[in-house]
Amino acid sequence: MAGREAMAIRDAVAAVVDPEIVVITIDELGILRDVEVDDDGRTIITITPTYSGCPAMDMIRGRVAAAARDAGASAVEVRTVLAPAWTTDWISESGRAKLAAAAIAPPATSASGGAVPLGLPTVPVTCPRCGSRDTEELSRFGSTACKALWRCRACAEPFDYVKAF
Repeated sequence: MAGREAMAIRDAVAAVVDPEIVVITIDELGILRDVEVDDDGRTIITITPTYSGCPAMDMIRGRVAAAARDAGASAVEVRTVLAPAWTTDWISESGRAKLAAAAIAPPATSASGGAVPLGLPTVPVTCPRCGSRDTEELSRFGSTACKALWRCRACAEPFDYVKAF
């Protein structure tokens, strides 16, 4: 398959929106690991779930395969790999900006720039609505398993926070 066709397939797959966080693509979220078109024209797409029990993976697999076929792939294989494990470090800068614009706080980062390990953030979570760092966790569990529910003390608005992994 020509390079242009392979790139069109990769672009189509990269544009698949995460079904749980619809403001961000699977590429921006870091779930999409690789798109390869082999010499026989078979498209192999590699994805890694945000965690091994992610309930959205079946839907993502289906949407990824459909996007590849719509872009011209004839034979599609979607592989799920668990190692290395997904980390919030894989969320792109544009993905982090889209999360914040949708009032979802992106995962906190440590002073060294890496994601804060599981557990409570060691740095304040910034309110995606007003920018205040005077925030508190209300519940370890938010609208999805990979998010927690937080509230801003300054503007009193609740917001989701993507847990750092």
